[in-house]
Amino acid sequence: MLDLQGKNILVTGASSGIGKDIAILLSKLGARLIITGRDHDRLNQTAALLDNQGTHLAVIADMDAETDIKALVEKVEKLDGAVFCAGIIDYSPVKFLSKEKINKVLSVNFVSQVLLTQGLLKEKKIAKQSSLVYISSLSSKLGVAGTAVYAASKAALSAFAKVLATELAAQKIRVNSLSPGIVKTPMTDGADSAISSDDMKEDEKKYPFGYGSTIDVANYVAFLLSDNSPWITGSDLVMDGGFTLN
Repeated sequence: MLDLQGKNILVTGASSGIGKDIAILLSKLGARLIITGRDHDRLNQTAALLDNQGTHLAVIADMDAETDIKALVEKVEKLDGAVFCAGIIDYSPVKFLSKEKINKVLSVNFVSQVLLTQGLLKEKKIAKQSSLVYISSLSSKLGVAGTAVYAASKAALSAFAKVLATELAAQKIRVNSLSPGIVKTPMTDGADSAISSDDMKEDEKKYPFGYGSTIDVANYVAFLLSDNSPWITGSDLVMDGGFTLN
């Protein structure tokens, strides 16, 4: 049985999708949460679904704004764990890329995660024997057309997590990343404008177990945050329903 009682955990990108369901599950397991997102209404909706009302903190923060990151660090108490879920998806063939688009995706998916981590460490907001989890993507290991910048941003995040695991090992702070294949979320549903519904259905056939769900990812995040995974650090777990078996 997973038990997160007494643990203080930060979850970014908690206003929707994977981050939202991670936050809800962690609250059911007894964690006290600091949840953050840039959409006020959606973040409050997540907060209303958490167990143990009155024990959590919701902070509006745009991960693309360094001032918001600094303000978030100031509000955070000593953490026993953190889940870095904030991110955006972009589907653009290389010939249609612009410096502005490249910088936007890298800023939200990679740079902001690094700056937040750096701030938490500098201000000594992460306790010894804590667990940090970064949500990367299977795209970082594939060569899917149209995902060049998104894949690059997630590959950078996975590499960062592995190096961070080495740097924090002496403090017994575990650092891992997850690389899910396609997970059904409002964000991927919004991809229908770039990828047709029929194409998405055809693509799902490549997954022996079908597309994943947000709770699939949330369950493993909870395991990594718990005391049940004390010997796991520096790993990058692929979760893809069997996609890469072929």
